[in-house]
Amino acid sequence: MANELDEMNPVINEQGRDINVIEKQIPVKVGKGSLVFEIILWVLGIIPGVIFMFMKINAGNYLSKLQQKIQHDASQIDNYLEQRVVILENVAKLLDKAIDLDKSTFSEISALRSGNSLNSLNNVASKVEDINNKINFAVENYPELKSHQEIADAMQQNAYLQKEITAARETYNDTVQQWNSDIFSWPTKMIVAAKRGYTTRIPFTTSTEIKNRSREVFF
Repeated sequence: MANELDEMNPVINEQGRDINVIEKQIPVKVGKGSLVFEIILWVLGIIPGVIFMFMKINAGNYLSKLQQKIQHDASQIDNYLEQRVVILENVAKLLDKAIDLDKSTFSEISALRSGNSLNSLNNVASKVEDINNKINFAVENYPELKSHQEIADAMQQNAYLQKEITAARETYNDTVQQWNSDIFSWPTKMIVAAKRGYTTRIPFTTSTEIKNRSREVFF
């Protein structure tokens, strides 16, 4: 049998391929085979049936805990985003003393601080990045601002928080991947997930604007 992936005769896409996260939740479903499987266990005796019942209870508890971890990981991203909004607000105030900063920047920050725009983590992250880009643009247009120690310190904190957000996003996506894998683990987890109506979860994604900016020439 030939290798399914043959590095000696590769099929290469010279243009490359862009990828995107599919925004679709897939429900967990089990067929009649799973019901027959459970019935057979009870037919074989009370002990196999009871053992499997406790296995399902443990699987349900595990999935409940995993849901809480997903919430915790999402909350970590939220916390860092909130801190970053505060930092950017401080930077904007410092810049406004030196230059005439775009007033929409303040209204956007205010909306984030009040929670009016908190529809989803992806949405908030995209808006925060948009504000960050506006502030960076202003600083780049006025190089002398970089010599202001308060502004330099705030921008350094901003860069640090962006790294923390990236790390927190990775942790969140790892947990989501664990969830998406476990709910299809037959028999116990998958049967429990189907009965509870669980679906796959969508990982943290990057906006099209950010992806396009990553292709720009910065140096």
